[in-house]
Amino acid sequence: MQALARPLGMLLKFIYDLINNYGLSIIVFTIVVKLILVPLTLKQMKSMKELQEIQPKIKEIQEKYKNDKEKLNVKTMELYQEHKISPFGGCLPMLIQLPILFGLFAVLRDPGLYVFGSQEVYESINTSFLWLPNLTDADKLILPLIAGLTTFLTSATTPSANKGDQTQKMMMYFFPVMIFWWGRSFPAGLTLYWVVSNSFQVVQQLVLARPKAKTKEGV
Repeated sequence: MQALARPLGMLLKFIYDLINNYGLSIIVFTIVVKLILVPLTLKQMKSMKELQEIQPKIKEIQEKYKNDKEKLNVKTMELYQEHKISPFGGCLPMLIQLPILFGLFAVLRDPGLYVFGSQEVYESINTSFLWLPNLTDADKLILPLIAGLTTFLTSATTPSANKGDQTQKMMMYFFPVMIFWWGRSFPAGLTLYWVVSNSFQVVQQLVLARPKAKTKEGV
């Protein structure tokens, strides 16, 4: 984690030196990181869309061979090969991003160590932002509430291979509540990162979905 946290901390420090506002630096830092991850995100979305398109055929195979697990697996893999789709295509970009996310969390949970070089230097800067007196402390209501809402919007706008799955539906409502609860104890700077990251992703999903909507309307 430290191998990724160090360069990410240097990036945040570079942005802070330019802006000289810790809250705005976190926002710009988040946008920069999300832009770097756009190729992986696009690949993940493409894979999920492809899996979603063949989902009816997968259900047909599951129904036809529900009593023959071996045949079911063979036919399912044949379908993936026919459409040149990897069943793990949507997971791989996510797995690649996980270490980066862990590194980001480490940076924003301990900026004194990873960004400013010492806790004393970090405590000497102005870490207030908007209504927040200190981004080091947790915001108990407003920011966690926005984090939970944007988490729900992210889930609602993200393509899924199986939108009818009950587990996914449950997680779409449960995960935002969990984020809200965690946000009440996380440093506000970390919760701010989560809000900006979610907002960026929602806008990205809406922009990418727009050409599809126009095509349907014949524009």
